[in-house]
Formats: sequence, C-alpha cells, structure tokens
Amino acid sequence: MSQSNHFPPSVPAYRPPIEGYRHAVSAGHYLAAHAAFSMFQAGGNAIDAGVAGGIALGVVQSNFVSFAGVAPIIIFSAEHDEIISIDGLGTWPKAVTLDLFEKDYGGAIPTGLLRTVVPAAPDAWITALNRYGTMSFADVAEPSIRFARDGIAMYPLMTETLEINREAMAQWESTAAVYQPGGKIPQPGELFLQTDLARSLQYMVDEENAAARNGRDAGLKAVRDAFYRGDLAKTFCEYHAANGGLLTMEDMAEYSVSIETPPHVSYGETDVYTCGPWCQGPVLLQTIQLLKEYDLVGMGHNSADYVHTITEALKLSYADRERYYGDPRFVDVPLEELISDSYAKNRRNMIRADEAWSEMPPSGEFDGGGIASTGVRTLGSAARVPLDTSYVCTVDDKGNVFSATPSDVATDTPIIPGTGLTVSSRGAQSWAKTGHASCVEPGKRPRLTPNPGLAVQPGKMQMPFGTPGGDVQSQAMLQALLNTELFGMNAQHAVEEPRFATQSFPNSFEPHAYFPAKLQIEQRLFNDIGNDLKGRGHDVEMWQNWVWQAGAMCLIRKDTETGRFAAAADPRRAAYALGW
Repeated sequence: MSQSNHFPPSVPAYRPPIEGYRHAVSAGHYLAAHAAFSMFQAGGNAIDAGVAGGIALGVVQSNFVSFAGVAPIIIFSAEHDEIISIDGLGTWPKAVTLDLFEKDYGGAIPTGLLRTVVPAAPDAWITALNRYGTMSFADVAEPSIRFARDGIAMYPLMTETLEINREAMAQWESTAAVYQPGGKIPQPGELFLQTDLARSLQYMVDEENAAARNGRDAGLKAVRDAFYRGDLAKTFCEYHAANGGLLTMEDMAEYSVSIETPPHVSYGETDVYTCGPWCQGPVLLQTIQLLKEYDLVGMGHNSADYVHTITEALKLSYADRERYYGDPRFVDVPLEELISDSYAKNRRNMIRADEAWSEMPPSGEFDGGGIASTGVRTLGSAARVPLDTSYVCTVDDKGNVFSATPSDVATDTPIIPGTGLTVSSRGAQSWAKTGHASCVEPGKRPRLTPNPGLAVQPGKMQMPFGTPGGDVQSQAMLQALLNTELFGMNAQHAVEEPRFATQSFPNSFEPHAYFPAKLQIEQRLFNDIGNDLKGRGHDVEMWQNWVWQAGAMCLIRKDTETGRFAAAADPRRAAYALGW
C-alpha cells in the first residue's frame, strides 16, 4: 500500500492509536470521551456510553451542540443483529409558511426564533437508551450535570468561535449571560459554568426518579414527558409566543423521532452505511460509487490526480444533493437510483482527468423524478461564519456500535431564559424558495448536514466514523475511509492526513453561499500539488495546517474476529479517544 510523505519515517502519526479489547470511545471533546468511558466502567454498553458522550457534548461544546438540538444516530445492535438509524431531526412548526420568508424576509430565513424546528436530540437519546441501552437517564446524564453545574475549563477553540460570534451572541441578554459573563468571553483555562443548563437536566432526572418505581420504561417516559410536555416545553413555547416565534405545545407533544434502515453501498468487502436523504449522508455513498472504477492506489495517495478525481466526484454528488435531497415524507427522492451502480457508471463520464468543473455540474436526470432546479445564489465574497457540530462513537466487547453527530449552534438563536438551552435552529438548513427539495413546509424536516457513518465487513470489521464540519463532513469522512480501506493506514494516521474540500455548490446553511470551483487544501498538501490543481481549473485556497474547519474525524476500527480495536481522534480540535 502507498504510504504518506507527511510524517517522519519512524512516526506513523502524532498521536498513538488507542488500542484494546474491551470497549472504546472517540468524541469531539475529551470530557465527552470521559463521560462515555465512565459508563463503560460502570457496566454499561456502547449505547449507554454513546448517549452519555452525546449529552456531554451539549455541555462541553454547547456553542456547537445543543441538548435541545439535533442528534442523528446509527446503531448496530449485536443482540438484535440489526443496523438502524434514528433521525434525531426536528420538524418545522405547524404555523410556519413559506410566504412568511418569501414576502417578509426577501427569501431568507432570518436568525433568531423563526429558524426554530422542534428539538429532536432528547427524544433521540432517550429512544436509543430505551431500545438498546441498559442504564437510566440519571446515569448517563450525571457527568453532564456535573460539568454544567461545577464548570469546566474553557478551551481555545470555544473561545475563538465565541470571539468570532461576539456581536451576534450579544444581541440576546440570555445568551450573553452564559457566554459573555460580566461582558467578557471566558478565556482558555478559565472556569465556565452553565447552571441553568444543569438545572434543566436535573429536572428531567428528578422526573425520572419519581416515576422509576414503576420500572425503567416508565422512568424514561417521564424524562421524555418532562422535556416535550412538561415545564421545559412550556418555557420554550411561552417564550416563542411572547417573542414572535412559532413553536407550540402541540408541536412539541406530537413530535417523535423516526427509526429507519439506513442506506448503504459496498466498496470492495466493506459495506458503508449513512443516514437517509433527509441529511447529506448519501453524498458519501454516491461518491463511493463514482470512485469504484478508479485506480486510486495507482494514482498515489493525495497526489494531484487523486485529489482532482475525488473532488470532481464529490461535485457530481453535491449537484444531486442540491436538486434531489430532502425530507422523503414530502419529496420523492430517487435514492435507490442515485446510489446505484448503473447511475454511477453514467455520471462517471462527466469526470475529466485534466479539467475541473468551473461551477457545480448539472444534476442527474430521472424519468418523472425529482424537481426542477431553482438556481443558486452566488455569494463569492460572503463571510463564512462558523456554524458547526460534534461527533461521538463507541464500541463494546459484545459487538454493539454507536455513531452519532449531535449539533445545533448557540450563535444564531437565543438561549431560552431560565433553561440554559437554545432550541434547534436547524431551520437554517432549509430553503425559503418555492420548489426547492428542502424548501420550508409545516411538519417537514430540513436537510441536515450532520451525518454519522458506519463501515462494516461482516464477520471481520466494524468502524463507526464521523466528524463535524458542515458541508466538509462527507468529504472528510470519505478521505478517512479511503485512508484505512485502500491505503492500510492505522486509525490515527488516517485522521491526521492532510485534508481537502470543495465548496463548489450552494452551502447548506442560510444564506447558502456558493463558491464556484473553490477547492481548499491544507498547506502541507498545497505545497506539493496546489499549482497542478490550479492548472486544471480549480480555484485553490490554502488552509493552514491542522485547521479546525477541515473537520475533526473520530473513528474506531474494530477487528471483530479478534476483538481488538484501534480508536482515533483528530488533533485539529479537542477530540480524544479512550479505550481498554
């Protein structure tokens, strides 16, 4: 297999892969990894640990993840021998209308309460725990309550993003009180407290404890009711009613997550699973299909030919995302065709070895399928404000696997006073344009960027993997997957390799900025191949080495024949892995 030129010969990676046989976690923040691992030490399984880690991300990275946000999950249950996804994605309130945004806001979805969709993460965590876990909500929430109540040490990336969004967050008194106490943003190492958030989580635990005499199921139901029908829901909805929002108690009470069989494709001996087209997950599957017939190993890892070919394949997939992906309850998404071998064969002809597409390529065409293109908004000079995510994955010695990408930022909607929570502003990933596959409609899910992955070689290997990064997610996931499966890199080496990402499509976040031919490459790779790629027509932009915008891959690769695993976490952010 080809080897990288970016590490000294004796150093396969800057961090060691975490190896063991019992259980492992990799998460977007070291304290979330700690929370998850403590569940294993207390006798819990991978689902218990994953839920604990996911809830903790909503505390220790609350600028990127809200407990009242989104949380798409993929689970392999060893007991049931099944792979399922939980969408963890809320719906637009019943009162929303597309006219509201088209007429009153010029076809834009403004920051603030009008971006709100029903918060889905709590139901996702509770559903996963109830179906596949063994522990109580009190057990898995205990580290998070402690982190929020007693505080954590502020870390550099959080301070950086709070500084970037200082003005936006200062417009809401309740948000400023948390992230700008005394008018100052907490600096790295300073104690960061979220006492209202701790009380909200403790309230749910108290409701569970009161009902638990009737059994674990009754306790978990009480937790859910506390959030969706109880005091928290009432506080959210009263604030919306008083401040021009649309969320109601009816929206909250009627919501439930969807449990699905996730789509997958095969790449050699490896089956790759993502969530459905209500998120961008199938971009990874489509791109894998396009790349099947290329000798990527022969091109050389991260050579100009390699990067160009992958980039052009990604562009084709993102063109289809733009036209076809949306909530399948509202839109006829031709997913089976989009991820088929025959479709990939036809689309592959659009990849030119010596010339990049100068803009987003045409989408595919299906007889009677899809919708007409609504065009794109070109905002080449638009500021790219960080809107981000996190990730957690776990495996255990029983064969269970958990992969989740919780999200929702605290920068574009207010903390609901007294709760410590921002309610999902994921409506920012819809379009206020009639006819778009992901246009605003009552009860519809926005098209989500968070998309956990799972790679499996039946009887041989399991690998949950994922990353934050908005539209970069599927791209970083693809590169890490190819690093392990094609080039034989160990897990940690695979996530540390230099990364690249195209932006030649409408961004998923409002205002859906579009940067034709834009290709971002980390400096250590740019120095080798940047000029070659410019010559093929790519608008190449150099990222600094180890830039956090390139994502923060986490993965665990487990040999199911021996039980041995290797867990990896990306040093581009505060991600960490633990295992035994």
